[in-house]
Amino acid sequence: MSWATDAYAAIRKIVLLEDRMEGLTKQVDGLAAGFSELDRRLIRLEAKFELLERVAAVPRRALPEKSEK
Repeated sequence: MSWATDAYAAIRKIVLLEDRMEGLTKQVDGLAAGFSELDRRLIRLEAKFELLERVAAVPRRALPEKSEK
């Protein structure tokens, strides 16, 4: 092989690697957006459960007894 063939092969590999990296970058961006949405939903669920725990922990007052007249 000549140096020109070696240089062409090296440049070709670099271009292919760049294409793969661009594809992987797009996939990672999509996954990050999906995880962000899941994180937002999880936070909402946690807030609801915390509210339910607070409401369940509040002692309830008994109703006043009927006064007989």
